[in-house]
Amino acid sequence: MSTTTNNNSDGTAEDTKPINTPKVDLTGKPYKINPPPTDRQVRLYCDGIYDLFHFGHARALEQAKKSFDNVYLMVGVCNDEDTHKYKGKTVLTEEERYDSLRHCRWVDEVIRDAPWVVTQEFLDRHRIDYVCHDDLPYASKGVEDVYAFVKNQGRFLPTQRTEGISTSDLITRIISDYDAYLRRNLARGMSAKDLNISFLKEKEMVFQNQMANLKSTVARSLKETRGNILTELNDLKREFREMFDFWDNRRKEFIRGFNVLFDNQVSNANKDDTGPINSPTVVSEPSSPKQSASYGDDGRTRK
Repeated sequence: MSTTTNNNSDGTAEDTKPINTPKVDLTGKPYKINPPPTDRQVRLYCDGIYDLFHFGHARALEQAKKSFDNVYLMVGVCNDEDTHKYKGKTVLTEEERYDSLRHCRWVDEVIRDAPWVVTQEFLDRHRIDYVCHDDLPYASKGVEDVYAFVKNQGRFLPTQRTEGISTSDLITRIISDYDAYLRRNLARGMSAKDLNISFLKEKEMVFQNQMANLKSTVARSLKETRGNILTELNDLKREFREMFDFWDNRRKEFIRGFNVLFDNQVSNANKDDTGPINSPTVVSEPSSPKQSASYGDDGRTRK
């Protein structure tokens, strides 16, 4: 928080006064917004039902609390009677809703039994500088915008809604899964009376619970069986691979052994071929027998 300090003639400081610098844009709205007080805390007021208090509520209160340097945030909570009359049944009681706000870090004061529509008397009694709410027109009790007179006085400070979350959305989620929540609570031991359901509805929910459990068991069993089958197939695949590798290695060893044996025989044969070469024996044809000289009767040689 920024402050101003004035020094006296003797050098001592006078009392400091807070300067409430706006943290939000106070211009550009179709309604005026008064400047904040600078000599005290800014007193802000938020109101609502705050059923099933959620982070959307908390963010709106955080925006209000952080609007100026020094804020005192009051939160008005409507009672059950007005809420049930003008809007409908709540999930939490008014005491539970009051207590939810007391535990929010941004809240300085919870105002019980807050008026359904803020009045001038209420603003003056609580010395409210600004009423904080999203600036969409809020119709209620035959009025187009219950904050119109506050805007006219320059005492309205807009906040931003958090999209995607509201009490109605939460209730819709619960209703859409109504049977699932019934089965869950019956399984936890709650009775049909506790859940405000008939005997037949209770038996129907119990049966659905049993069927859901059976379905879950079957699905889990199938998943486990599938896992076991995949494990067996992987084991079988590994065994086939090992067997294939074994016989492939044996085949390679056989081929290597055969090659070694064959190479040795070829080598030995080549050694024999490189010995001394003998001249071939020439076999001649047998010659005719020589005729012996013959002598005639006269003793002379015959030719």
